[in-house]
Amino acid sequence: MIPLSVLALLLAPTAPAPADPPEVRAIRYLAQEVPRWRPENGCASCHHNGDGAHALFRAASLGFEVPPEATTDSIQWLLQPDLWDDNGGQGTFSDKRLARLQFARALTEAVAADLAPNPRSALTTAADQLAADQQPDGSWPIDGPDTLGSPATYGWSLTALTARRILATTDPDRYRDPIAAADHWLRARPIRTTLDASVALLHEHDLGTETSPDRRRQALDLLLRAQSPDGGWGPYETSPPEVFDTALAVLALAAAPSTDTREHLQRGRSYLIATQLPSGGWPETTRPSGSESDAQHYSTTAWATLALLATKQ
Repeated sequence: MIPLSVLALLLAPTAPAPADPPEVRAIRYLAQEVPRWRPENGCASCHHNGDGAHALFRAASLGFEVPPEATTDSIQWLLQPDLWDDNGGQGTFSDKRLARLQFARALTEAVAADLAPNPRSALTTAADQLAADQQPDGSWPIDGPDTLGSPATYGWSLTALTARRILATTDPDRYRDPIAAADHWLRARPIRTTLDASVALLHEHDLGTETSPDRRRQALDLLLRAQSPDGGWGPYETSPPEVFDTALAVLALAAAPSTDTREHLQRGRSYLIATQLPSGGWPETTRPSGSESDAQHYSTTAWATLALLATKQ
């Protein structure tokens, strides 16, 4: 006969296992999806081997466990910038300048995570390509009009900020003039949207100066006004919240935290956690909202993952 004390233990409800942190779930999802794309489709993609790989590299650099097999194929591709204009498969990139930018961004992060062997030649080639793509006014316009950006298409201001960061990280002396032209163009941009405000704050943080306190204040004021009651941000002050816009705002506020923004930052993080899918990814942000897009889904997931990594306690 089983003693009552043992029987009580056997019948006692088992406490549920603690759920994995949202960052871990996101990393696990990307680690499954990123390496699947090239073998299954015969081509490299900006949203997998670019944005998705970038998020995995950032996670690895922060000490999160990222299986080597999740990034090996992307690293092999990223170390060959001379091939980036021809992604393989049956199709070609609709905007080769944007593709070069997204791959260069991922390569820069792979190098920062010490995951890319002998990267100097590839980095310089990639940065030279970006410098050649810059327009005389300091911008990197992508195909189509200068409209509101999206997770996979960035938008002109986010493109310029990203290109500037890559050049400054690769060799600030070699690319001094393109960097200065990008700084001039970025500081002349009007601040009307969440993306504008986020890019402006991130740019001012990169500069590390107080030469434009009014611009920083204008951007910060817009973000604080535009946050929705549930903690997210939409593309405009009065728009419903979207994951991509929220991720950008969170990244911007996390770059220069203060007592004034701590609560806003936490609410933004909470919105991202609340909207995470059971798979570990996020619903895609599309323009217009509510459409379906695999590319935007994976890029949205990558941006949201970066925002959670930046706010991990």
